[in-house]
Amino acid sequence: MKRIFIALKINPEALLMRMHASLKALLGKEKITWVDPANIHLTLAFLGDTEDDLIKVVSIMLKKTCTGFGEFKFNLVGSGIFKNFDDPRIIWIGIERNEKLLQLNNLIMTGLKDAGFKLEDRPYRPHLTLGRIKLLKDTNALKTALEEYKDKPVQQVHVEEVILYESILKPTGPIYKPIGEFSLK
Repeated sequence: MKRIFIALKINPEALLMRMHASLKALLGKEKITWVDPANIHLTLAFLGDTEDDLIKVVSIMLKKTCTGFGEFKFNLVGSGIFKNFDDPRIIWIGIERNEKLLQLNNLIMTGLKDAGFKLEDRPYRPHLTLGRIKLLKDTNALKTALEEYKDKPVQQVHVEEVILYESILKPTGPIYKPIGEFSLK
């Protein structure tokens, strides 16, 4: 059994790296678990603990779904939080609406449901998680930090493949190990 998820790898460029470092510095006194830039990704589906035989089923579905889908690009834009400023949980970078990304997510979710996976029934809200807030003392510092990047273009991402990852939880933070790479060509 492995803890798995399906995602797009994001290779952070200069502005994304500066944004990450700036937010960390501005919010340095807060209890926030920051995502290692090497681990930044766009999750398409989180499957959690999955038996090996079902991982094979997912791999077959991804190969079928991804082959010939076609490469595409999307834009990272702005920053924000999930939940709200009274109870912030996640600091994120937004994804500009992109029909190809939504179509890819829909095809993968349909493939997973057809394979018998029970998935959350909520709209897909694509984002990149930068940090998970454990405890926040200064809400105004968070608002100020996010305001700087609110609607700012951050980076364009070129998507060539979908990756099936194993998430290995460690005390020092998760390790994301690719267990399958599926070309969109």
